[in-house]
Amino acid sequence: MSMFKNNKGVNYLIPFLLIATLYLLWGLAHGMLDVLNKHFQETFDMTKAQSGFVQFSVYIGYFIMSLPAGFIMKKAGYKRGLMIGLLIFAFGSLLFIPASYIHSPYPFFIALFILACGLCIIENGAHPCATGMGPEEFAEQRINYAAAFNGVGWIVGPLLGTALILNGTGSNFDLAKPYIVVAALVILVAIVMIFIKLPEAEMEADQKESAIEAGTETGSIWEHKLFIFALIAQFLYVGAQTGVGSFFINYAVETDPSMSNETAGYLLAFGCMGMFFIGRMLSGFIMKWIKPAQLLSIFGLLGTLCMVLVLMKLGRVSFIGLFLSYFFMAPMFPTIFALGVKGMGSHTKQASSLLVMCIVGGAVFPIGMGALGQENMALGFILPLIAFIYIAAFGVMHAIAGKKELK
Repeated sequence: MSMFKNNKGVNYLIPFLLIATLYLLWGLAHGMLDVLNKHFQETFDMTKAQSGFVQFSVYIGYFIMSLPAGFIMKKAGYKRGLMIGLLIFAFGSLLFIPASYIHSPYPFFIALFILACGLCIIENGAHPCATGMGPEEFAEQRINYAAAFNGVGWIVGPLLGTALILNGTGSNFDLAKPYIVVAALVILVAIVMIFIKLPEAEMEADQKESAIEAGTETGSIWEHKLFIFALIAQFLYVGAQTGVGSFFINYAVETDPSMSNETAGYLLAFGCMGMFFIGRMLSGFIMKWIKPAQLLSIFGLLGTLCMVLVLMKLGRVSFIGLFLSYFFMAPMFPTIFALGVKGMGSHTKQASSLLVMCIVGGAVFPIGMGALGQENMALGFILPLIAFIYIAAFGVMHAIAGKKELK
């Protein structure tokens, strides 16, 4: 059976590709944040901890908007909910234009917050759509393939930001230029979505049927212990990924003083995010032979090793460790999400909202890492180290639970 067809023969491939496009768009938006972080340090004379408020403005938006976003999806359905999210996303992006005429970081923080509210709504709908568009046994593979499009966005985002911001004229309007491009793309996708039918009723029926077969349809969402562990894992992962990306340029120029911000920005875009994209594509194939939970635990351990090398400050060896960490981080978010909502049935939308809420980890880690690494950036990477240890343990717990179910 195809991973994009249910047992009644309904083909989800076209709507899946549309959902995958949404992954690309928010990857684009998130990818530019790492460039903004370094630019704000210099333009507005901010410390590393203060520049962490670039990420804080986005991820606190996710936290505040997550439950309302779940309510929107429940009442409006996936298609209308996604359309609402896209329009808010575009509006927040366009707010960069008036913000660029005020020499202060705060209007940009407000614009990022509004933009993030739109992204939160989109993610609340896109993730359960990606996992639900086909047989449940392929859910982890599908969401990793969709997330590979997100990896493309993470490549293009830093490229766009570096080209138009770090290599710009030096005016504040440079900050608005990439977001104008993003707003135009978002509006274009919203128009296309008007003409594409999302098979919402079929997906919800499939999810309910799978949950009934697994015996998880009834009861409280909080009775699912692995779901609670997934919430913690998602919080730590997003914090780790955001923190590593936020201070990659700082770590790069501290490790090699001859490296410019622009060079580090392009390396982030082509190298690190290229590794991120490859990691997500390969993970979908690898899951044909290795269970998703097992892959998650292996990559969690390898990510831990990378952070150990970063903390040891071994020059080029440590830099390679930081570089490779993007490959091992690649499948973590989609796999944790898929494992978290697995078998949740009628609880799927609520579970999705809570997992998206855990993206607030991205608001916490950059500030903490910036404070720890103000004098020595390597020390800030203690927080991602702790996160990867937990994620590896979560993968082991899920793998053990899966074996017990088989017995």
